[in-house]
Amino acid sequence: MNIILLGPPGAGKGTQAKMLIEKYGIPQISTGDMLRAAVKAGTQLGLEAKKYMDKGELVPDEVVIGLVKERLQEPDCEKGFMLDGFPRTVAQAEVLDRELEAMGKSIDHVICIEVPNEELIARLTGRRTCKECGAGYHLKFDPPKVDNVCDKCGGELYQRDDDNEETVKARLKVYQEQTFPLIEYYDKQGKLRRIDGVGEIKTIFERITKVLG
Repeated sequence: MNIILLGPPGAGKGTQAKMLIEKYGIPQISTGDMLRAAVKAGTQLGLEAKKYMDKGELVPDEVVIGLVKERLQEPDCEKGFMLDGFPRTVAQAEVLDRELEAMGKSIDHVICIEVPNEELIARLTGRRTCKECGAGYHLKFDPPKVDNVCDKCGGELYQRDDDNEETVKARLKVYQEQTFPLIEYYDKQGKLRRIDGVGEIKTIFERITKVLG
């Protein structure tokens, strides 16, 4: 089963992806994780990507597509995969379709998690990450026991540059302008599955698995 997860920043794609890959036994391919790893490693690709990420802009297609194409050719993708955070534009989707066709594959389902902007801003600006171990917290939904201190290792918590309110609003604007057309693109292919992304994590997961069958 080859799946794409669509939805604005903060819609919960990463959380749902982890539950889905456990259920269906397919790898999660998160361009966000791949890009952040490149940034942390300080590679030339990572430094270039960081310029765009810090401003809430999309990383250039050639950088992202190169990463994804390489990943899809690995052995663990033979029985299926889940793309999280890619494609983000119709241009990327068209290239992906061509690359998959060349591999003898295609996308089966496109899950679109829908959440109102007000909820997204609250979710994203409240996120905090441990500088030491990378553990994630949320000031409202999952706060640490001690302010700004990681429960797991005692490290200092920080807010990612792309999670401040100004950048979050820029990211949502970019999503609406550039990524929203993907919904129409996959709807025309008959592959789009709309999911209400507000509610308990387990409830949202059940909504997704129901449409996947």
